[in-house]
Formats: sequence, C-alpha cells, structure tokens
Amino acid sequence: MSKQIKYDADARKKIKSGIDQVANVVKGTLGPKGRNVILDKGFGTPTITNDGVSIAREIELEDKFENVGASLIKEVANKTNDTAGDGTTTSTVIAQALINEGLKYVETGINPVGIRRGMEDAKNDVINILKKNSKKLTSREEIAQVATISAENEEMGKMIAGVMEEVGKDGVITVEESQTFGISKEIVKGMNFSKGFISAYMITNAENQTAEVKEAPILVTDKKISSISEILPILEKLTKSGTKELVIIAEDLSGEALATLVVNKLRGVLNVLAIKAPEFGESKKDMLEDIAVLTGAQVISEEKGMKLETVELSDLGEAQKVISSKDDTTIIGGKGKKNKIDERVAQIKKLVEKSESSFDKTKLSKRMAKLAGGVAVIKVGAVTETEQTYLKHKMDDAL
Repeated sequence: MSKQIKYDADARKKIKSGIDQVANVVKGTLGPKGRNVILDKGFGTPTITNDGVSIAREIELEDKFENVGASLIKEVANKTNDTAGDGTTTSTVIAQALINEGLKYVETGINPVGIRRGMEDAKNDVINILKKNSKKLTSREEIAQVATISAENEEMGKMIAGVMEEVGKDGVITVEESQTFGISKEIVKGMNFSKGFISAYMITNAENQTAEVKEAPILVTDKKISSISEILPILEKLTKSGTKELVIIAEDLSGEALATLVVNKLRGVLNVLAIKAPEFGESKKDMLEDIAVLTGAQVISEEKGMKLETVELSDLGEAQKVISSKDDTTIIGGKGKKNKIDERVAQIKKLVEKSESSFDKTKLSKRMAKLAGGVAVIKVGAVTETEQTYLKHKMDDAL
C-alpha cells in the first residue's frame, strides 16, 4: 500500500485540524453546564454521555492526516482515564491549548525544543501548586460530595461513599448493568473466584445447592489428584488429630481419589470439599499463592520440591468458612498471618503501578482487593437501555 507524505506547515495544519475537531466536540461537555453528546455506533441504541474519553474514542476522521491528529488527542484522553479515571475532558482541553499555542511560536521560527522545555518547566510548577492546594478526602461525607458532583446524582454519590467505606482503600468496585430498576450493591467479603466444587455429592445445603465447611483445614496444590494414595497420608494425620473436615483446592481431583472421598463423606467418616483451582497458566500459580497467603497454607507444588505424600498438618491453611457452588467459591476469614498478607498486597500494588495494560491492571487490582478488603459490585438498572448506559457511565466516572 502506497504512503502519502506531508511536510512542515502542511503536515502541522492537518494534524492541528484533527486535534481541533476532536477537542471541540469533547470540550462542549466540560463543567457543570456541559452538554451531553449522542453517539450513534451503527448498532443498538444510541449512547448519551458527557464523558470525554468515551466521546473521543468514537471519532474517526475521513482525512488520514487529520486522523493522525485525532489519534494523538485521543491518546491524551485514554492515558488520563487509565491513570486517574476522570478528568479526560479537562486534559483534552489543556492539550489542545498547549498544541495550538505551541504551533503559533513554531510558525514564527522559534525552536520547538525550546518551547517544549518551557512547557516542561511550567508543568512542574503547576503540579507543585496543585499539590499544595489539594485536599485529601478523609470522611465518608467528603467522598459522597465529590462523587455526587461527578455523577450529578446524590443517590449515586452516597452509594459510592458507603461502598468505599465497606471494601476499604485497596478494595475494588465494579459497575454492572442490572435487570431490575434502580441502583443496588453487592459486597463480597473475603476471596471469591470463579471455580466451584468438583462433585455435587459435596453439597451440604440442598436448598442453595452449595457446599459449606467451617473452620476446616485447607490443602492447596497445583497438582491433578487421581490416586487416593497421594493424599492418604494427610487424611490419616487429620483423622488422628480428630479433624473430620478438609478443603482441597487442586488442579483437578478425579478417579479413585474422588470416588473414595465421596464414599467417606456419605458414610460420615470425613467431609472433604474439593474445589478446582481458579484461572489458567501463570495466573493460576499467582491465584494459588494468593489463596495460600490468605489462609496460611503452603502451595504443594513439585516445582518447589514438595509432594502430596509428605504433606504435614503445618502445610495446611484455615479459614472461618468456605462456601462453594458449582460455579464459584468464597473463602471468608482466612487465617493467614497479617504481615504476610500485607506483604503480598504491597507486592501486587507494585505490579499494578508498573503495568501499562489496563486489562492487567484491572486483574491485579481485583487480586489485591480479594486479599486486602473485598470486592463490591454496584448494579445499575433503568427503564430504557439508553438511560441505563448513561447512568452506568456516570457511575464509572464518579468512581
């Protein structure tokens, strides 16, 4: 495919035009009197929003050179959204002003490098002034006030403040669409993951179709268990200690091992809840380590030179309660050491800061929340799909 090339003033003019076209649409939404924009995506119902980054992402210009400028200003909004989560319209307006003013001086023959250095110096001064004049939010009321302004909705503001108080500063809050009208919340305390019990014979609550054990030892391993001989030594040690319950979180549990455990449960000899390990590949290893830290267990892995046949009682973890359905599991009140949990949280926090992928950041943040406080889901429902999407965007912005 042939390439088109423009130089100097012609190139700058086209890039500026693309930047202005995007920024002029976005900046109309700025401030308390900002207007909404209707986005027609070519399918489904139109989206009504005043979120700068959502608007910028939908703009594609026909002129390829102008579209280069549009892409540059969209990157500004995207970076701001990834870093701060809000302020995308403000950053777009500032970027447009810096570019337009800078180009004026470039056209007069002033060295662009000098202009850039001046902007860098001024930027540092502005950041210092903003830091000096900033105020840290400490109370639930202050958080509610800020969230209310951003969401333009007092009910949403109060909901956000309440949820933030429940999950803590390291907790994760996500927003989902609801099938029912209004705004509701769901708080998951402890660690929750999307894998459930291996056999329906392990169900203890027929009404809810869940398996639940309390104050039980927890065996965590990355192995597939098929032979009962692999876990027989630890089962005998548990029986001698007077323990009649065990939770096993493993890659899989099948064959002779599963059949024996099910028979023992039905006879009332030993109640074992076997759960499939969450995630895949490297993510699975990370999650198993998280579970081990939370419960005070050791991950039994041949990579560490450990075998199931030699597991000791001290290698097992414990939690106040483990609840498992066919699809997911929640570990409540893990009894791991607080300093170990704090170290793990700090380690994940560093990975979040270093990550450049928004997808990876979200996954890491959720892992951190499951260890540190909890995960909250705010569900937004409305009469129409358009209104629901609008409210969801406002809630995302406020968060």
